[in-house]
Amino acid sequence: MAFRAALRPLTPSGAAGDGPPTGIAASSFGLGCAPIGNLFTPVAEADAEATVGRALERGIRFFDTAPHYGEGVSELRLGAALAGVDRDSVVIATKVGRVIVDADGAPVPSGGTGGPGGTTVGDLSRDGVLRSLEGSLARLGTDRVDLLYLHDPADVDEALHPRHGALPALLDLRDQGVVRAVGVGMGRNAPVARLVRETAGALDVVMPAGRVTLLDRTALDDLLPAARERGVGVVAAGVYNSGVLADPVAAPFFDYHPASPDQVDRALRMAAACHRGGVDLPTAAVRWPLRVPGVEAVVVGARSPAEVDVFADAADAVVPDHLWTELDAVAAAAERVAG
Repeated sequence: MAFRAALRPLTPSGAAGDGPPTGIAASSFGLGCAPIGNLFTPVAEADAEATVGRALERGIRFFDTAPHYGEGVSELRLGAALAGVDRDSVVIATKVGRVIVDADGAPVPSGGTGGPGGTTVGDLSRDGVLRSLEGSLARLGTDRVDLLYLHDPADVDEALHPRHGALPALLDLRDQGVVRAVGVGMGRNAPVARLVRETAGALDVVMPAGRVTLLDRTALDDLLPAARERGVGVVAAGVYNSGVLADPVAAPFFDYHPASPDQVDRALRMAAACHRGGVDLPTAAVRWPLRVPGVEAVVVGARSPAEVDVFADAADAVVPDHLWTELDAVAAAAERVAG
C-alpha cells in the first residue's frame, strides 16, 4: 500500500496552523525529529516545542521519530508538542528494533528515557518489538502510531525469523490494527531490497536514508525498482547527506563523517548551478527526491522554526527545468568517473 493511501491524516487539519494542508509541503514533506532529540547539538525543550509548532503552522502533518533519537527524548518532546492537536490530523511514524538502556545497561521502564550515559541496543526479537512500541506509545502520549519502521536491522535473517523475528511481529501488529502501516528504515540499500523481496511486498513503506539524494542516488539502482515492482511506497530521508547538501562550505559532512574532496567538489558545483538558476542548494536537495518515481514523501530534520521554514519554503520555490538537467549532469559525470 503506497504511502499517501496508507498514511494520509484521518481529518483534514490540526488544532494549530492556518487550515487544511495544501500543496507540496503538506502532502509530501515530513518533519524529522532526530534533531529535537539532541542529535549532535543540545536543543532546549522550548525550542523543540516551537519547531514542531512551526511545522504545524506550515501545514506539515507527518512527523518521524524513533526511540534511538536521544534515547527517548525525541519521542517525549514530540508527544508533548502535539498534545492538544487532533490526533487524527497528524501522522506519526516511529521505529522498533532497538531498545533503550540506561548507563548501567539495564532496560529503562516503559515510557522512560536513557538519561545521562544511556544508549540503545539492537533487539530484533518479537518481544523486543512489543516492548519498544509500548515505550514509544507512552512517551508519545498516544494510543497508536500510524507508521512503524524496523530501524536499521543489523541481521536480516534474525529480523525475518518466522516465529521470533521483528518483521513478522510488525506485520502482525498491522494486521491487528495496532499500527496502520509498517516499513523499514535504513541507510544501506541491499538489506532493504532483500526485505522488500522476501516479504513479498508485504511492507507498506521503505525509507532509504541518504540514498535518494542529489549526491547519492544508489537506491535507484535496485531498491527503488524492487519497491515499485511490489507496490511499496518510498519515503526519502537524509536528503542533505548530513550537511554537505545544506552547506558544503560550513557543513562539509557526508553520512556523519567528513565528506571526501570529491563529494565536496560535486556539492560546490551543484551549489553554483543552483545559484545560476536562482535557487539555493538546500531547496534543490529537498525537492529532487520527489522527482524520482516511487518517492512519495521527503522527511527533513529540523531543530528550530527557522530550519522548518527552509524546507517548507522549498515547496513553493520555482525550480527551472534546466537546473535539474545541470544537476543531473554533475551527478552523471561523477558516476562515469567512479565507473
